Amino acid sequence: MVLLAGLALVAPAGSARAAARAGTARAGTVLAGTVLAASSAVRQRITVSASSYGTTYATLRAYQLSGSSSTHWVQVFGPWTARVGSNGVALPGKKREGDGRTPSGTYGFSFVFGVLANPGVSFPYRHAYTYDYWDDDPHSARYNEWVDTRSASAGHAPEPLHVTPAYNYAAVIAYNTARTPGLGSAIFLHVGTGSATAGCVSLPSAELVRLLRWLKPAAQPTITITG
Repeated sequence: MVLLAGLALVAPAGSARAAARAGTARAGTVLAGTVLAASSAVRQRITVSASSYGTTYATLRAYQLSGSSSTHWVQVFGPWTARVGSNGVALPGKKREGDGRTPSGTYGFSFVFGVLANPGVSFPYRHAYTYDYWDDDPHSARYNEWVDTRSASAGHAPEPLHVTPAYNYAAVIAYNTARTPGLGSAIFLHVGTGSATAGCVSLPSAELVRLLRWLKPAAQPTITITG
């Protein structure tokens, strides 16, 4: 049984996770054997499944709750090859600042940003300028926040956001929203550069744009990352 943000998805023998890795669920088809065990407002889900916690590759799929029955999830994108942290995926609850690992768990999305113009997304879109940084200093008052450095300090060695191609387009994964010092910051779903990430999830640009356009705030989309 895979528990995703309040939903228990009961899979047939062999497990849905194993079937997903084998690519048995094709785009536009219903996930066979999937049963809704609890109600939820979430109607869009992204899964990022790595074969182990140490790998830098993962398989991304996107699902949408079908119709008004609220009982079946339909795969709409994937399987796509994604990249994760240079040190793989962190064990649950073990993500730490600067460890090069992508946090495991289920999270929402805050907003979308990019160096380039809004490609047509429904989420709030923020343009990244040369003075925009993400504060990843655990000792800073603005830890794990977007900072306009014209008016405030972004701490020691912050993450620049006006970076191409990685941040041509990116969605902010709502990780460590409590901004607990040291638990990790600046976790995005962004354009791939051909290598592993510093802790984010990345996709080739064309695939990412399709995914970002598909995401709808009213559907309360989530991303579930597993190793």
